[in-house]
Amino acid sequence: MTTTFDPAIRDFLSGRIWLRRHTPFPREVIDAHIESKRILTIPGIQVKKRHPFCNRCENEDPARFTTFDCAKCGGPCTYCRHCLKMGRVSSCTELIIWNGEAPVFPTDHALAWEGTLTPRQKKASEELAESTAKQRSHLIYAVCGSGKTEILFEPIHRLLTEGKRVCLAAPRVDVILELEPRLRAAFPETSIEALYGGSESKTDTALQLVLATTHQLFRFRHAFDAVFVDEADAFPYTADEPLQRAVRKAAKPGVPVHFVTATPSDKLLADMKKNGNISTINRRYHGHPLPVPRYSTLWNYAKRIRKGKLPKKLVAWTEDRLKRKEPFLIFFHHIGLMEEALPLFEKLDPRIKAVHAAHPHRKEHVQMLRNKEVPGLLTTTILERGITIPNVQVAVAGAEQLIFNKGALIQIGGRVGRSAQHPAGDFVLFHHGITYAMDEAKREIQRLNEGRDTT
Repeated sequence: MTTTFDPAIRDFLSGRIWLRRHTPFPREVIDAHIESKRILTIPGIQVKKRHPFCNRCENEDPARFTTFDCAKCGGPCTYCRHCLKMGRVSSCTELIIWNGEAPVFPTDHALAWEGTLTPRQKKASEELAESTAKQRSHLIYAVCGSGKTEILFEPIHRLLTEGKRVCLAAPRVDVILELEPRLRAAFPETSIEALYGGSESKTDTALQLVLATTHQLFRFRHAFDAVFVDEADAFPYTADEPLQRAVRKAAKPGVPVHFVTATPSDKLLADMKKNGNISTINRRYHGHPLPVPRYSTLWNYAKRIRKGKLPKKLVAWTEDRLKRKEPFLIFFHHIGLMEEALPLFEKLDPRIKAVHAAHPHRKEHVQMLRNKEVPGLLTTTILERGITIPNVQVAVAGAEQLIFNKGALIQIGGRVGRSAQHPAGDFVLFHHGITYAMDEAKREIQRLNEGRDTT
C-alpha cells in the first residue's frame, strides 16, 4: 500500500517546479500524491499564441526551441534549449508542482553576527526592511567593500522570525560559494541550502533560507516571500530576460524583489527610481577610499605571450608580489591567452594556478588562494566580484579589451583593500592603449571617493 501523504515530499516540492522523472522519491509515492491531487502535473512545453512556451524557464523565444521526432511520444516534439542544461523539457515532459498544504516554517531564529553596522550601513538596512514591509522593491547601491552582505542580515532575520521563506540569489556561483559560510555563521539555527550547478538538493527538511544562482530559480515557482538578487548587474542575469523572469517567478505574486550591487546598470537605476527605493553608500565599511587604478603600458603583450615570453613589466609586478608574499589576481580577457601565459608564470613560481568558468578545479584553486596554498591566480572575469582575499593585489593584463567595461573594472578594483587590516593595495591596468571605459571607471572611483552622490 502506498503512502498518500509524505511530508518530506511536501517540504521538497513546495515552491518548486520539477521534472517528474527526476524526483528523488519513489515513483509509486509520487503517483499516489498525484492521484490525491496533492501534486499537479503540467506539460513542459505549451503552445501560447501559436508559439511554444517553456513552463519551467518561461522562455518564449521561438529561436530557442527545437522540434524533433520523439521516440517517447511518437510524434513531433518540441524542447526548450534555453534551460537544456538543467535536464531536457519537451512537449511530452511532465513537470510537477505541489498543490497540498504549505509547510509551516519556524519563527525562532538566532542572528549570531556580532559586528556593528556603520551609520551608513544601519540606515540602508533599516530602509531595506521598511521597503520589504511595504512590499516595495529596493536597491542597495553601495561601493565594493561597503559591507553589503551585513546590511541584509537584519531584514532577512525579520522575515525569518515571521515564518517567511527567503532567497538570496546571485548570477555567479563564486558569489554563492562566498556567501554560504557567512550566512551559515550568521543564522546558525536556520535551515539553509546553497543551490548551484553540481550541488545536491536536500530532501529531509523544508528549507527556509535558500542561496542560489539565478539559473537555479528556473526550478522554483511562487516559493519565496522575498528575493534578494546580489550582484544584480552581473552577466548573464543583466542581459537575460528569461533569467530575470525566473527570479520574478520564484517570488510569490506581489512580494518584492530586491537588488544589491556596486555597479547598477542605467536601466536598473531608472527602474528603481520609478518603481522602488534606493539606498546609496559611497564609502567602504572601514572608511578608507576605493583603490584608484594606475595605468601601465604593455605594448604587444598578446604577441609576446604567444611567442613564449612574458612582458617585463608583468614579470616585475608578479615578482614583486611574490617577494612581498602578497596574494594576487591577474585578469585576462581570453581563456586561450591565459592558458598560454600560465606556463610562463609557472617559471616564476610553479604554484601559480589559472581558473575560468569551465575549469574543472576552479572551486579548489580559489580555495587554495584563500588558504594561502598558492601565491596567486590567473583568472577571467569570473572572479571580478564575489571574492574577498585579505591583502590581495590586482592586475588586469589587457585592460583595453571590450570585456573590461567600466562596471567590470570597478568590480575588479573592488577586490583590493577590502579588509580593515589591509585597506589599500595595488590596482594596475596593463594596457595596449587607454580606453574610454578605463577612464570612466577611474573617474567613477574618484567621484565615489570624494563622496559625491551616486544617483
